[in-house]
Amino acid sequence: MRQFIMFVVFLFMLPVIAVSSEAVHWGFKKASDGRPAEAGAQLDEMLAKYDSFYKGDTKKKVVYLTFDNGYENGYTKSILNTLKKEKVPAAFFVTGHYVDSASDLLKRMVKEGHIIGNHSWHHYDLTTVPSSTVIEEFKSVEKEVAKVTGQKKTKYVRPPRGIFSENVLKTAQKAGYTHVMWSLAYVDWYADQPKGKQYAYDEIMKQIHPGAVIMLHSVSKDNAEALPDVIRDLKKKGYTFKSLDHLAGA
Repeated sequence: MRQFIMFVVFLFMLPVIAVSSEAVHWGFKKASDGRPAEAGAQLDEMLAKYDSFYKGDTKKKVVYLTFDNGYENGYTKSILNTLKKEKVPAAFFVTGHYVDSASDLLKRMVKEGHIIGNHSWHHYDLTTVPSSTVIEEFKSVEKEVAKVTGQKKTKYVRPPRGIFSENVLKTAQKAGYTHVMWSLAYVDWYADQPKGKQYAYDEIMKQIHPGAVIMLHSVSKDNAEALPDVIRDLKKKGYTFKSLDHLAGA
């Protein structure tokens, strides 16, 4: 008995290995000529450690289409129409504002087989708030999405502004969430600065690569107008579109 007590005391005396709360601003070397995007070994290892990802198998022509929905700007209906016509699944990462203001679109997303992801309730920089608030941000979205759509879990999360830390990744993982970053994106979130559908098309196509997780903003008219051609032309090039469930399972 004495030896057991001493062993327990010893365990409590072991140093606690803290994880870093230093902010990481997501970034990577963009893909070109079909070569995949690369975030570097350090970020690759950090994401893998917490079952998170930003791209799939770079040897297979499978891509994953995702959208960030902070607010509705009138183009999500068009995006959903395109996805339905082309039979392409997508994931929509929504904020609390979007849940409150666009419930009909959320219902349609789920009804048509898309995944609703979690972009936090208030769109905070999650590295600046306590771990309890990080969980509250995700749980609040999850609860309201379930109430509106019946989708019980928003297991895929995306940090606002692409800012996270190892502590945020760990906190989310412990609560049952998976961080999904991206390997293809461009500056498309300034809704008042459209550059035309051709610009959006070119930005997407020049970065495309096998295993790409494509991140687009639904507020962009350019994205909504370019999406039909993007999908059709990628199919012609031999690409297929899969859901995040496929990527997570793989």
